[in-house]
Amino acid sequence: MRETLVLNASFEPLATVSLRRAVVLVMQDKAVVEQAHPGLRIRAAAVEMPVPRVIRLSRYVRVPFRRQAAWSRRGVLVRDQHRCAYCGRRATTVDHIVPRSRGGGDSWLNTVASCVEDNHRKADRTPEQAGMRLPDARGRAGGGAGRCRTGGASGVAGAAGVASGRVTSAAAG
Repeated sequence: MRETLVLNASFEPLATVSLRRAVVLVMQDKAVVEQAHPGLRIRAAAVEMPVPRVIRLSRYVRVPFRRQAAWSRRGVLVRDQHRCAYCGRRATTVDHIVPRSRGGGDSWLNTVASCVEDNHRKADRTPEQAGMRLPDARGRAGGGAGRCRTGGASGVAGAAGVASGRVTSAAAG
C-alpha cells in the first residue's frame, strides 16, 4: 500500500499516512494535494483525482514540543548499547542507581543497563554501598572499589557519569 506524506499548513512534515487516509482527508477538504504520482489516478462513480504523494493540511495543527524523550527500559538498553555499566558484559536488565525504594525514580539520569548478576548483587543499595563502580563521563572507573571492572567505552559513559555524580550528592544528603 502506498504511503502519503502529510504536511502541516506551514509546509512542515507531520507524518505519513495510508493512501486511503490521504484520499479521505482530501475529499473532506481537510487537505490539498501538493504532489501527485504522475500518471496515476483514483476513480470512483462521481470523482476522479490524482493519487496523492504529498498532501498539505488546510488548517494549521499545533504539535506539542517535547524537550526530552520519554524514559523507557528499552530506551536505556539501546542508549547503553546493551552493555552492563558495571562489568561491560551483555545487559538485559535496567538498574536504578538510587533504588526506587529510596526515592530514586525512572529517569534517564538514575538508570543504567546492567547484567542480571550485577543487578542482583547490587540489590537495594547504591553502587557505593555495594562496592561497585560506574564509569565517569570519560568512560573511566569512578566510585568505590569493587570486583567489577568498568565497561570502558561501553556507551554508558555519558549518562552513567552524570548519574554517578548524582548518586554521590544523594548519598551524602
